[in-house]
Amino acid sequence: MQDTSPTPAISTRALTKHYGPVRALSDLTLDVRQGEIFGFLGPNGSGKSTTIRTLLGFLHATSGAASVLGMDVGRESVEIRRLTGYLPGGIALYDSLTGEEVLDYLVDMQGREPYRRGELCERLELSTAVLKRKVRDYSRGMRQKIGVVQALQHDPELAILDEPTEGLDPLMQQAFYRILDDLRREGRTVFFSSHVLSEVERLCDRVAIIRAGHLMAIHDVPELLARRRRRVTLRWRGVAPDPTSLPGLEDAEVDGNRIIGTLSGEVAGFVRAIASPNLEDLTIEPASLEEAFLEYYATTETPT
Repeated sequence: MQDTSPTPAISTRALTKHYGPVRALSDLTLDVRQGEIFGFLGPNGSGKSTTIRTLLGFLHATSGAASVLGMDVGRESVEIRRLTGYLPGGIALYDSLTGEEVLDYLVDMQGREPYRRGELCERLELSTAVLKRKVRDYSRGMRQKIGVVQALQHDPELAILDEPTEGLDPLMQQAFYRILDDLRREGRTVFFSSHVLSEVERLCDRVAIIRAGHLMAIHDVPELLARRRRRVTLRWRGVAPDPTSLPGLEDAEVDGNRIIGTLSGEVAGFVRAIASPNLEDLTIEPASLEEAFLEYYATTETPT
């Protein structure tokens, strides 16, 4: 039977990049689906930027294969870069040009019309007066805004963004998140690296965890959060029951009429099991991606 599933926006198979004895990336295999926001998560030095630069043809893989928008990264990197929106980490701009001149210059290099420039500049509060100023006078946050606009102004089918909110203040981060939400609704694909766990939790459909150049796991974000043990506090009328009688509760401690412990199982089943007229209050602290991520790193060995 013929495979009719959509071509992945990004696909890698055993993608490997070594710098002499340094193994920056080892046997990376993943697929990024069309129309999703995919987070590439790991600490600094884990291989995120190496992966992105290899996907765009700025680096040549030591071994393995990869395709972007159905094109081979080794043979068709120029066309990949033309069709893809790219924001590099720590973007460097031409200080002698104005913001507008930088955007025009990059449009000319890419050869595509800046359909979304006006909308993006408005949403990121880049006024006409700001765009007429020399880049040398820009703050770090203003430079990052220009970087975001240049990556998205030609309305690419795929955006590859390396630490995109670096340098943005909280208000501009929220504006950026809303832009990505709109792109997803329009069917665009976004692949972005980050070590800011809260924004991955806020934005992503799926997340890959990379550590020391090795892919540790790929999860739907809700699935990754479900792995996290939640902290539970129960307060009872009168004497608290024996905590061993409460299914799913671990590491429980009794403090007067309170029981404090952790829950690793399903929340709904736990709530049904503890239902009692003597239960006065229940607090279940929501799992955060940061806690799930740190726990995952603490319990998972890096492949050798």
